[in-house]
Amino acid sequence: MIVITGASGQLGRLVIDRLLQKIPASGIVAAVRSPEKVADLAAKGVHVRQADYSQPSTLDGAFAGAKKILLISSSEVGQRAAQHQSVIDAAKRAGVELLAYTSVLHADTSLLGLAEDHRQTEVALAASGVPGVLLRNGWYHENYTAGIAGDLAHGAHFGSAGDGRISSAARADYADAAVAVLTSSDDQAGRVYELAGDASYSLTEFAAEVSRQTGKPVVYTDLPEAAYKAALLQAGLPAFVAELLANSDAAAAQGALFDEGHQLSKLIGRPTTPLAVSVAAALKS
Repeated sequence: MIVITGASGQLGRLVIDRLLQKIPASGIVAAVRSPEKVADLAAKGVHVRQADYSQPSTLDGAFAGAKKILLISSSEVGQRAAQHQSVIDAAKRAGVELLAYTSVLHADTSLLGLAEDHRQTEVALAASGVPGVLLRNGWYHENYTAGIAGDLAHGAHFGSAGDGRISSAARADYADAAVAVLTSSDDQAGRVYELAGDASYSLTEFAAEVSRQTGKPVVYTDLPEAAYKAALLQAGLPAFVAELLANSDAAAAQGALFDEGHQLSKLIGRPTTPLAVSVAAALKS
């Protein structure tokens, strides 16, 4: 039995879709806060169980009979370490053989502000004695392609990443990596995967790719971190989101989102999705 937490999210759904191609639905548990959101998975034979990171009492039932668990990190920055600790504790009580955790690229040394929750979770997992494997996911192409409509409207992509190189990959690539680890016949406990795209790019190059595919001028406009945060606030983003995005770009300028180890493509057995493919997909959606 493989349990996928956060299964109603974008990554969780992709993981389950790919798991269904490898193992019977009866061997998969979708652990979600709101079961009604995954009625389609239940219709396919996937077990659906209620599980809320913030309500530890729900986790024992969700993990009953689990052999492996994929802990997809919570989206609630600042609360994640405590939430993840509850999952780790429940996994230990369940006696699971493997807990895979979606961390962040180079979590132990990353300059990203959001890396702190991941570092704390990695330490907690190591201290728990639960056999664990770290999937240190890099940036998703979709982090940028989701904003293409705005870029086209303004004729510019704003940020504060300077000339920093970004080794992102498609969300589907990271889902395939998780499935490869969860279904591997090799012992995965103790392994650390630094997962990133095969190719890197700057945000200037990202803007140029959007221009190339649309025929409309889009330029990258680099701003100081504080100015970029202010622009995001003015655009209506919540303060914590503006802070997160500006901090992430500033860290990218210093190499926080770059990696050339190619561990992701080696793990999934194919090249990672090119940025141009994800840009094209976003333009069609």
